[in-house]
Amino acid sequence: MCGIVGLFAKNKSLEKKLGGLLTQMLVAMSDRGPDSAGFAVYRSGTGTGRGRKRPIKFTLHHPDLDYDWAAVKRAAGKRFKTIATLDRRNNHAVLVLAAPAPEVAAWLATAQPELRMMGWGEHIEVFKDVGSPESVAERFGLPRLDATHALGHTRMATESAVTTEHSHPFSVGAELCLVHNGSLSNHNRLRQQLRRHGIEFRTDNDSEVAAGYFAWRLGQGASLKEALEAGLKDLDGFFTFAVGTPDGFAVVRDAIACKPAVLAETDDWVGMGSEYRAFASLPGIAKARIWEPAPSTVYSWSRH
Repeated sequence: MCGIVGLFAKNKSLEKKLGGLLTQMLVAMSDRGPDSAGFAVYRSGTGTGRGRKRPIKFTLHHPDLDYDWAAVKRAAGKRFKTIATLDRRNNHAVLVLAAPAPEVAAWLATAQPELRMMGWGEHIEVFKDVGSPESVAERFGLPRLDATHALGHTRMATESAVTTEHSHPFSVGAELCLVHNGSLSNHNRLRQQLRRHGIEFRTDNDSEVAAGYFAWRLGQGASLKEALEAGLKDLDGFFTFAVGTPDGFAVVRDAIACKPAVLAETDDWVGMGSEYRAFASLPGIAKARIWEPAPSTVYSWSRH
């Protein structure tokens, strides 16, 4: 079942409203599976700097609401000899450091093993948890967030446990996230193959394998469209995917296309939803071009 939504601002003036609009879309999909929900937002960059000195966001999770995030901030700044900032949102926090991501990830795994990294990059922030879309969106302040584009997911767990970790979106590698409606039949074999290429997985969810596959393809130099087209051959199952990158997002359905999806576009925005009602409250919907994405066809939008 599950419900997925996406919104891309073509008009910059819409960015301040994007979190609130995505909240409305996500809540509209609640009865497609309300056991857990999540969203990934692409926001303004982390500031100036180049190479190792360019700040990166690390979205982290700990289930304890009394967890000492301030201690993590102090330890990170001391370890990497740089200014660290931290924005706490419920049981998640966005840590910003001017340090190489692999070194930060290795330090977190050894010095802070109780933390789980949900995503990292200059623009992406990932939040997800058990609960209804309305409660999760409010818990993490989605209605008040600005963003250039964002993806959301409400889940009915049929393939794995109802936990924060198994919820969508899944982010594997820098800046990429994925939401998925459907199931894959060859995810165990693919997980083994991708691990040999250095892709790490934290859950047994088949959707995380799809995210890892696309991250691997992008790492080989493929464009997002090329990566998704390759996935049509290599990923076996039923799926509607929405995949985000800093520049935009893309949607693809498998050759059977039994999982629902609708696209809508105006001069100001592009929207994606599992059902038309996800768009009902968007500005300008009466004049939008609305269509069902064709099977085995990649639809993508980019800021460039």
